[in-house]
Amino acid sequence: MFKRVLIVCMGNICRSPTAEYLFRQRMESRGVSFSSAGIGALVGRPMDANALQLLAEDGIDGSMHRAHQLTPPMLREADLILGMEKSHLGAMIQFSPEINGKAYLLDKWLNGTDIPDPYRQHRSAFEHVHQIITQGVSSWEPYL
Repeated sequence: MFKRVLIVCMGNICRSPTAEYLFRQRMESRGVSFSSAGIGALVGRPMDANALQLLAEDGIDGSMHRAHQLTPPMLREADLILGMEKSHLGAMIQFSPEINGKAYLLDKWLNGTDIPDPYRQHRSAFEHVHQIITQGVSSWEPYL
């Protein structure tokens, strides 16, 4: 059983915090903790305004989020690590080889493809990515 889930993207202001907050809302009664971090995090920055607005439209307040830099202890302490892109998984495994076998794509149960980064794009790109992330979160629910 997974008790600590870490979600990883590049900057930790768009994709991974969106997934983190969606998981938290859906899984709050299951005793699973969710956190997120970035491989090249914009440390201390809040969630991107578009990502934050889309969460708000789902009734989720992500305003307390601040970007965190990914560290080896975070990787070791997590029971399950979900990345947004294959390159993220590769970087994490190279960073901490012992995580091999507990790091997967968020999109694993759907298409097994990368989730594009909407950073610095129009709202429509964020809407598209938000939909993909929502589907990815739903696909993991039976396993958590």
